[in-house]
Amino acid sequence: MSSDISTTATSLLDILSYRAQYQSDRQAYIFLQDGETESGSLTYGELDRQARAIASQLQSWQGERALLLYPSGLEFITAFFGCLYAGVVAVPVYPPRRNQKLSRLLSIANDAQAKLALTTTSILADIDRRWEQEPELLADLKWFATDTIEANSQEFVPRSVTSDSLAFLQYTSGSTGTPKGVMVTHRNIIHNQQVIQQATGNHQDSVYVSWLPLYGLQSLGLDGQQPPCK
Repeated sequence: MSSDISTTATSLLDILSYRAQYQSDRQAYIFLQDGETESGSLTYGELDRQARAIASQLQSWQGERALLLYPSGLEFITAFFGCLYAGVVAVPVYPPRRNQKLSRLLSIANDAQAKLALTTTSILADIDRRWEQEPELLADLKWFATDTIEANSQEFVPRSVTSDSLAFLQYTSGSTGTPKGVMVTHRNIIHNQQVIQQATGNHQDSVYVSWLPLYGLQSLGLDGQQPPCK
């Protein structure tokens, strides 16, 4: 994390707002579709605008938990920061495969007491087709397809966020038992990024390649690097 913001930032939103104001046109994230081919990118300004647009649709749900069901790609990043701006607690989860039971997803939704679910139009259509098998999934959640939300579609009122505010809930895979959640605050994430910076000596011109699963979120610190995402 570069010295211009690292000593004063108390949340990821402090960092994103700073980058959007002073480095709006600088590239923040690149997505490599097959690990090599660039298929999309976001500047700090674009990320901030899209996150705020999503937050404008979520702001009446402040304090609630939201499932994030996204494939690898930039949509996950804008939705995650949209939740942060709206004061909604993100719960990243794997989108269910077509022939996969929804039991794990339902277990996480129930444990997190999620009221919302954010995803893409295509994934929502696929889940909708499975309504008859597990109707409670759609009935108990308010669904948003964030790829249809246009920037500046509604007035956005920023929420107050502190270092101890809950940023997201990280769940285990559940491969050996019921998925278990861990509470992760903004302080936790920023500290993790600072440790990485100290260990690697990175700076604001460093470029990182990440192939970590989305639910890990270790590469979303906006700490001056420009990491391609997966």
